[in-house]
Amino acid sequence: MALLSVNVDHIATIREARGVDEPDPVLAAGIAELAGAEGIICHLRMDRRHIKDRDLSLLKKVVKTKLNLEMAPAKELVGIALDIKPDVVTLVPERREELTTEGGLDVAGNKEEYKKVTDKLKEAGISVSFFIDPDPDRIGESLNAGADIIEINTREYSEARKESDILRNLEKIKEAAKLASRLKLKVHAGHGLNYVNIKRFSSIPEIEEYSIGHSIIARTVMVGIDQAVREMVKLVSQF
Repeated sequence: MALLSVNVDHIATIREARGVDEPDPVLAAGIAELAGAEGIICHLRMDRRHIKDRDLSLLKKVVKTKLNLEMAPAKELVGIALDIKPDVVTLVPERREELTTEGGLDVAGNKEEYKKVTDKLKEAGISVSFFIDPDPDRIGESLNAGADIIEINTREYSEARKESDILRNLEKIKEAAKLASRLKLKVHAGHGLNYVNIKRFSSIPEIEEYSIGHSIIARTVMVGIDQAVREMVKLVSQF
C-alpha cells in the first residue's frame, strides 16, 4: 500500500499573496494528517517566497507523522536543516526565476557537493532523498552520493497530452522505480500528479510514497482540505 505525503507550500503561497497571516500551512498540515496523510512536505526556498523559517520551525514541533524538508543544497539551508532536524531532507535544484521546481538534480555534475551535504545530514540522523529525473544514470549517481531515497520527477509524464507520450513517460518511471528498488533505495514519486493521472501508477508497486501538493490544494479550495486529502489517500492506498 502506497503512502501519501502532502506538500503545504501552496497554502503559504495563498497567505503570501496578501502578506497576512492566513491561511496557515501549519494548521493545514495538522488537518492533512488527521485526514490520513502519512507525511508533510514543505520547501524552504532561498527567496522564502512561500514557506518561511517560522513555518518550518512550527511544523517540526507539530507534525506527528513525518516532516520532509525540500531544499537546495545551499550552505545556509543545510545549516537550518541541521538545526531543525526534519525526518527527511529532499535535495532539489532551485532557480530563482522558476515558478516551481522544474527538473531533477544534476548529481553527476555536483557529486562531491551532494556527497558532502548528504554525509552531514545523515550524520545528524536525517534521511536524505534526491529528487531526480527517471534516468538509470541518475539513480546510480544518487546511490553513490549516499541517498537513502529517490523521488522520481513525474513532470514529463504529468504534462504529456498524447497517449503515446504518456505511456512512454510512464514506462520510464516504471523502469526507474524497478532499478532503484533493486539497488535497495526507497522510491517516492511526485510533480504534477493529480486525482486523474495518478491512477496509472497502480502498475508500479515499487513506489512507496507519493508527494503531492498543488492538485490537493486546488481541490481544497472546492471541498476543504480534509476531504481533498482523504480522496487522494484513498487513491494511493489502492496501489
